[in-house]
Amino acid sequence: MDWTIWAGFAAGLLISTVTAPVGVSGAVFLLPVQLSVLGVPSPAVTPTNLLFNVVAGPGALWRYHRDGALRGALTRRLVLWTLPGVIAGAAVRVFALPGPDVFRALVAALLLPLGTWLCLRTLRPARQRAGAAEPSAPALAALALTVGVVGGIYGIGGGSLLGPVLAARGMPLARLAPATLAATFTTSVAGAAAYAVLALASSGPVAPDWWLGLACGLGGLIGGYLGARLQPHLPETALRLLLGTLAAALGALYAVQYAVQALA
Repeated sequence: MDWTIWAGFAAGLLISTVTAPVGVSGAVFLLPVQLSVLGVPSPAVTPTNLLFNVVAGPGALWRYHRDGALRGALTRRLVLWTLPGVIAGAAVRVFALPGPDVFRALVAALLLPLGTWLCLRTLRPARQRAGAAEPSAPALAALALTVGVVGGIYGIGGGSLLGPVLAARGMPLARLAPATLAATFTTSVAGAAAYAVLALASSGPVAPDWWLGLACGLGGLIGGYLGARLQPHLPETALRLLLGTLAAALGALYAVQYAVQALA
């Protein structure tokens, strides 16, 4: 069996175990591994990442469902508004941003400020006003729709963006993590289907790498369940700092790679 299959399984397992407790599927960190280590071409890397989310998502969601954490209006609103966004983002990714250089710039622009912001907010939490923890229904809808578009372009489902933004407003991770993972799973199903259709109208490598996506997803399925089960026993501050540091480091790496490529 090709070594990339085993490497993908191991990467999905390790990443999901760390990220599931804070409502992130792990796709945001798996994507650079696919690009730089496993050699998945662009833009096929995006639907491959969405396939990972589809296979990996039920692990953590099953655990959260058993604990009764998936009930509530927050989960329904995030799922409802991220779905149309991810379909639009898939079309933008295929027809407007197919090249790897532009994609590296997008990765850097998203991850570097997001990771830095999450670290700063964790180290120096803002003083919360009464009622400031949760956005209004219109603001939440606008945020979820925007994140859905970005997630469709990036191949992350959107949970890794929704989670830090809402957590920075003071929402507890015990309530936030199940909702963002549910949104990530449903939008990833829609996004993967959209890419399968768009592959029929594009001559480039748009279809996912099925075997690698399934291998990464199986690892993520196990890791996600473990991470969700461990959540009550893990220090929230340490996990937020870990996620922020990884995101900022990966963003900086891709910013340097883009700059070197642009100057070459």
